[in-house]
Amino acid sequence: MPPRIDRFATHPMRVFLSVFVLGLSAGLVSADRRSRDEPPAAFDKFLPEGVADLKAMQDHVKKVVDRVMPCTVGLLIGHAQGSGVIINGEGYILTAAHVSGKAGQSVTIVLYDGRKLKGVTLGADAGIDGGLVKITDEGVEFPFVGMGHSADLKKGQWVIALGHPGGYQKGRPPVVRVGRVLEATARHLRTDCTLVGGDSGGPLFDMRGQVVGINSRIGVSVTYNIHVPVDTYVESWDRLTASEVWGSPFNALDLGKLDPEPFLGVRPDPDATSFKILAVVPNSPAAKAGLQADDVILKFDDRTVRSFSDFDAAMRSQRPGNQVTLEFRRGSEQMSATITLGKRPD
Repeated sequence: MPPRIDRFATHPMRVFLSVFVLGLSAGLVSADRRSRDEPPAAFDKFLPEGVADLKAMQDHVKKVVDRVMPCTVGLLIGHAQGSGVIINGEGYILTAAHVSGKAGQSVTIVLYDGRKLKGVTLGADAGIDGGLVKITDEGVEFPFVGMGHSADLKKGQWVIALGHPGGYQKGRPPVVRVGRVLEATARHLRTDCTLVGGDSGGPLFDMRGQVVGINSRIGVSVTYNIHVPVDTYVESWDRLTASEVWGSPFNALDLGKLDPEPFLGVRPDPDATSFKILAVVPNSPAAKAGLQADDVILKFDDRTVRSFSDFDAAMRSQRPGNQVTLEFRRGSEQMSATITLGKRPD
């Protein structure tokens, strides 16, 4: 069972918040504050009662984010991008099962300051979408944060979601959203913390700065954002660390049958400002069409592609078997390819 202990980063950082509920923004803050103060009484009210309550809430959110943001990471696994959170000094990272995928895969872990570490995927409970990754670099320092108890969450409780919407972007720290718990069960959490592709696997914190959930997937509306309860990781810890993978994807939630995801087979360069290909998955549709590392995708059918977010949106409108045309730049030459999309591997 993983220890529920904390350690936080000790050097300054600039926190840029994108908060949909409170409209907060943070300036230069120091990450060495370790206060465990209880959230102010304003968080217990149905609605803030004036400027004083809003100020108290804003200050507390900044303090919590100051402590926990350094522990939120970007994950690059094969062709996929996602988020995660480091939860102990051994380098274990909680993420979503649909991000970690199969056990034994190599992972590039991007810390909040852009530093990159190596890791490996471990076990996953596909039924609730909980996955585990471990840092494999030895002798390196990294921040981590402890886990809370998702069983203690109540409807209406304020929470903070962090992640990398649209995938990791160089120079942009994890993005913050503040919202409330709308539903809490032993198998899933639902909040109005708006999630975007790339947020999957990122942490959901309570107002004490403890991990209480992991971002899983987006539902049919802005208020239907699903998170994996952190207690499920504790309950299945031995299986996760033993690299077991079990369960049918998302069978724990009555969200209807999920359509198979389309698959192209390219991994974007996280440090590029455009959609530059870092690697092409062998035997994938992209590989068969002749795409190569360092190609820059410009258009996906009639959609202009400037970033991972643009590409992700274009892919979400497709189904396996669809034929698409990509325009891309290779060196100084502009090229195109017609590709039949495959089905994302399990």
